[in-house]
Amino acid sequence: MNTERQPHGQLKDLSPDKIRRNPENPRLFFRPEEMDTLMASIRRYGIQVPITVYEEGDEYILIDGERRWRSSLKLNLKRIPALVQPKPTELNNLLLMFNIHALREQWDYLTIANKLPNVIELFAAENGGKSPNEQELSEITGLTRGQIRRCRLLFDLPAIYRKQLEEELSLPKHLQRLSEDFFIEMERALKTVQKRVPSAVTNLNAARDALIAKFREGTINNITDFRKLSKIATSISNVGVRENKAKKAITDIFDLGKKISIHDVWTEQFEMRYDERKIKLSIDSVYEYLDATLESDDHVEIGKELISRLNRLRDIIERILEENDGV
Repeated sequence: MNTERQPHGQLKDLSPDKIRRNPENPRLFFRPEEMDTLMASIRRYGIQVPITVYEEGDEYILIDGERRWRSSLKLNLKRIPALVQPKPTELNNLLLMFNIHALREQWDYLTIANKLPNVIELFAAENGGKSPNEQELSEITGLTRGQIRRCRLLFDLPAIYRKQLEEELSLPKHLQRLSEDFFIEMERALKTVQKRVPSAVTNLNAARDALIAKFREGTINNITDFRKLSKIATSISNVGVRENKAKKAITDIFDLGKKISIHDVWTEQFEMRYDERKIKLSIDSVYEYLDATLESDDHVEIGKELISRLNRLRDIIERILEENDGV
């Protein structure tokens, strides 16, 4: 693959009518409020940063600056500044756009997810069939590895849910209910459930539909609750919860007929078990420290504040043990 930087382009004033949209541009959405702000700026100050294009016959194809170009058409501008670059390869064409937006304005994750497979396929075609690993993909696109993983979760969504997300993202920001982060968090949680409690997910799309519906109606009111769903699924191995209990809790959450939220199930049935694990780990840490102190050949003087706290801890422990005598 040719990874050399494109040479500086020749600056020209071009007619917007001679410029065409890049068919490989991943960007899906041009939100009205953003376009209105840009048009107001161009109307007052003109286009301050040239667009970037390459020549194709008697026309020019956009590499960067589609919003500026669209605005110029609406404002009926006769000429706009443009840097004319040599025509890139198909892969470099995509990578130029990826890296430009990675440095400036990040695309929506769905935008990236729709084109990432093309990058992988073109890279493999130029490298003897070898697909890029995650690190290589990060280096050539300018995306972080975390961003790549999030994009893959969206790309793996069935088409019907990608369509839902696309429709949602086309709305003004304040009207959007389902976000990319919603689907990313939901898919992570569902993957964990499938792995840890597969019997709780007999129909994955039905589970998705239930979670989406509960989120829309407010039964699930925070996308971070999906992380609690993951903890419920891992409670079998992490805190010794019986599999049947975890399965019942998850199937109740997936049941549209039950107005049961992830948060309620978590706080009522699982949060205490995880808190107990934290306490156990803390006790083990304190025990190891104090045991090492007592076993030390050197005399170690314990501070008064620590002694005071240990006395208070002893009183609490004695009360707990008395209340749970015989348990």
